[in-house]
Amino acid sequence: MNAGWIIPFIIVGGALQSCGAAMNGQLNKYVVNPWLASAISFALITFFFAGASLIHPSPLPTQTELAGMPWWAVVGGLVGAVQVYAGLTLVNNVGAGPFVGFTVTAALMTSLLIDHFGWFRMQAHPLNAGRIIGGLLLIGGITLIARF
Repeated sequence: MNAGWIIPFIIVGGALQSCGAAMNGQLNKYVVNPWLASAISFALITFFFAGASLIHPSPLPTQTELAGMPWWAVVGGLVGAVQVYAGLTLVNNVGAGPFVGFTVTAALMTSLLIDHFGWFRMQAHPLNAGRIIGGLLLIGGITLIARF
């Protein structure tokens, strides 16, 4: 991917995440069963990426690469499922703004810890005053959004 498209792509993904939470809330409303709604949501994701893999079949991992993969690397999808399920069942209760705000705030605060400690084999980026103040401002922002 061209480096000039990285930030815009991330921004579009973030904007679509807000839409996805609201869409999944409506999916759950009409399907009624949150487990079935989650399955429908993930089935579409699975078909999309399976199709993309067929269109772009390479590169494929080597045995060495697979052997070096940490056991927890494949759990990321299940972790994402928690977020999808939360969106399906809770976004209509709190609203899209607070839901995404809490999601983003929790994700960023956790990301700061992941960066600081180098968890999940990430390159360490130590906490500093700017990062801490930014996190506190985010907490203040979601507090205002949720309250008003």
